[in-house]
Parts: sequence; C-alpha cells; structure tokens
Amino acid sequence: MAGEKVLVTGASGFIAKHVIAELIRRGYAVQATLRDLDRAEETRRAIGNAGATASEIKFFRADLMDDAGWDEAVAGCEYVLHVASPFPLKHPKDADEIIRPAREGALRVLAAAARAKVKRLVLTSSVVAITLPWPEAPAGHVFDETDWTNPQRPDITAYVVSKTVAELAAWDYVAETPDAPELAVVNPAFVLGPAPDADLSTSLEVIRLIGTGAYPAAPKIAFPISDVRDVAVTHVLAMTTPEAAGQRFLTANGFLRLIEVARLVSDALPDLAGKVPRGELPDIAVRALAMVDTRLKAVLPDLGFPRPITNTKAHRILGQTFHSPKEAVTAAAASLRALQII
Repeated sequence: MAGEKVLVTGASGFIAKHVIAELIRRGYAVQATLRDLDRAEETRRAIGNAGATASEIKFFRADLMDDAGWDEAVAGCEYVLHVASPFPLKHPKDADEIIRPAREGALRVLAAAARAKVKRLVLTSSVVAITLPWPEAPAGHVFDETDWTNPQRPDITAYVVSKTVAELAAWDYVAETPDAPELAVVNPAFVLGPAPDADLSTSLEVIRLIGTGAYPAAPKIAFPISDVRDVAVTHVLAMTTPEAAGQRFLTANGFLRLIEVARLVSDALPDLAGKVPRGELPDIAVRALAMVDTRLKAVLPDLGFPRPITNTKAHRILGQTFHSPKEAVTAAAASLRALQII
C-alpha cells in the first residue's frame, strides 16, 4: 500500500477527517477535495488532532454540483472514498438543496473515477438508507444490509431521501456502466467519538445541545451508535478487502435511547448533570414541538419504532471489531470539553 493514492471527498467533514487520518497512519498517500481551499490549513490541523501528520495531503477544489476539478482530483488514484454529502441540522425549505448535491455529486464522482480507471470507490451512505421502509417493518425486526428505506415514505426528511437516492443511483451506475469502478458502501448510524476541532458534525451538535441545557427532556427515541474511529476503519477495510466489492456495510455497535446518551454525557462530565435532559417527553409533545423546532422533525418516524441493526456482516467479511457505545459517547463529550464547547 506504500505510495498508493486515495482520494477522499469532503475533507472538512467529521467522518472524512478521521478517514484521512486512518489512511495516513496506514501509509497511503492522500488527495482530498474541499469546496473552499481557504479551509485547507484548518483541515490539516484537525486531521493532526485526529492522530496523523497531514502535511503531505494535496487538496483540490471541487464541488458536488460542478464538473470542474474532479478529473484533476482523482488523477493517479487507485481508490476513491466519497464521503462528501450535505447533512444540515435544520432542514431546508427546498428539499433539492440536499437531494440534488447528494445524488448528482455521487454520480459526478463515480464518473470521474471511471474515467481515471479507479479500482474501487467506497461511498459513505447512512443507516437511514436502510431502516425506514414503507410500509413499516414488523415489530422486532432487526435491520441489516438487505433492507432499504423507501424514498417515497411520506414522513421522512430530505436528508433521508438524499442518502437513499444517492446510494441507489450509485448502485445503478456501476451496474449499467462497463468501465465503472468496483463499489462498496458504508452505512454509519449516529456517529459520535472524538471531535478533532470545533467544526461540529450534526451528531456532535446533538451532544453540544444536550450538554448546554437546550432540551430539559429527551424524545423517546433510540438509535444504533457509531464511533467515528470505527467508521474510518470500515472505510479503509471496505476499500481493500477483496470480498467487500459490491457490498454494503452497517458500521455501528449497540443501541441507546437518547436519554441514555444524555446520562452518559453526565457521567463523563458530572458538572453537566443539571443541564442534560432528566426525563423523556411524551410522543405527542415531540410532535407538537416539531411544528416550531424543525430539528425535531428528523426523529418523528422513530417515535414508537425502535430500529436496531446488526453489524454481523462487517464482522464476517471485514473482520472488524467496534468500540462500545459508552466509549463513543464519552469520547465525544470529553473532546467537546477539551475544545471548551461544553
């Protein structure tokens, strides 16, 4: 692997920074894209905080909605890890602000990878492309990589649609394009773990809100937990494991209610005990609040419908092990304290 080049898209993102750090630790040469090259140095510093020397990374300007720059960025690369995708905390009035960049960006990067004769592209999708079928799954169903979200489901957000249609479009592209690279897909869940800088992901923003007393009570929701360090490893293993071609991989471990996440934050930082949620809101109250706080709209499909997953496939094919949910939450809380955010 020494000297093999890998392109990582969306280098300023939480997952991408950890992915790049993992690649560098394993000896790969990394090229990376940013929408704004003025962010190159802050991104280098953050990757350094994630545990890797980032001085040799070569950055390219590229936008998911523009053809310019992609051929230059992917030139000479053996692999592409397409991590970039919009994930706003607040949902836009126009769903296409999220859906179009996700879908068209995936196809744009795949096309550039095909022209460059890239061996394999790993796409960062999401658990939300798996766990929201319509009609609803039966009670007790444990979701795996054979499950798919229905993008026509009436109660899902634009983000969920964006991740689902982008992944579907990617699979269609490689099936229909003779010179397409091999495709593997990584499906993280609620991604926590150590923040390398103060540019918080949507998931880490939830921890910030919990730690700053934004919500006195938590919705009755639960979700699988992904440690960002594990997510980074999954990307690299999906890139290099021969049997991973043509496969999707759920990368998460354990299942926590949001109130349990809050309690783990309090355990890690006892001085926040008076700020974290101390109880759970009735579902009817959450639905009412979602009419004025759009951040809550994302949780509505999960009220009353726990959606556990299995990571058996990642164990079996990739040989992967995972941090515990407690480790992921504790590392997130500790990093936000070190950054003086909570």
